Amino acid sequence: MKIYVDFDDCICETARYFSNLAAEMFDIHVPYENMKFFELYKVFNLDSEQYERFLLKGHEPEVLLTFEETPGASKVINEWISAGHEVSVITGRPFSSYEPSRTWLDDHGLKNVRLYCLDKYGREGIIRNGDFSLKLEDYYKMEFDYAVEDSPKAFKFFDHLPDLKVLVYDRPWNREAEFVNDNYIRCFDWENIRNII
Repeated sequence: MKIYVDFDDCICETARYFSNLAAEMFDIHVPYENMKFFELYKVFNLDSEQYERFLLKGHEPEVLLTFEETPGASKVINEWISAGHEVSVITGRPFSSYEPSRTWLDDHGLKNVRLYCLDKYGREGIIRNGDFSLKLEDYYKMEFDYAVEDSPKAFKFFDHLPDLKVLVYDRPWNREAEFVNDNYIRCFDWENIRNII
């Protein structure tokens, strides 16, 4: 099988870090469970200048290396790889984040996953010198049997794969999302995901 896995808030706890960062940078306190939007500028009510500084800080290499692993992620992913499945981590992080992201994966025992940076969220203009290692036209040539994703904004990237099973990692910002069909299944942890696959 070929399995797509998103990085942030599927493999690691990015939003929890950003909740703390907003408090640190702007004295804005929004607990993780109250993060009802995927768009961070909406969650924290940031203007464009604040949002740019916020994203840049959150993508610094030393910051990316501090994110906590989502419990069970590396264990389940390594089981898939050991069973002969092909796992691709497809992140919306810019390519400037590739090296620390690769290091984080390696440090968490995920040396055998492929890592691609795809501009899922139109952030190319915010992260200066932003570039992405996977172009959209190349992504659309890829095929997957399963996808693990948390962002409703990313669901459109699955429209070309009508048989794809999308395992939606339950997060506060996707709880009101409407799923387009029965191929979308809400999952509450990696054990849940493992049992489905």
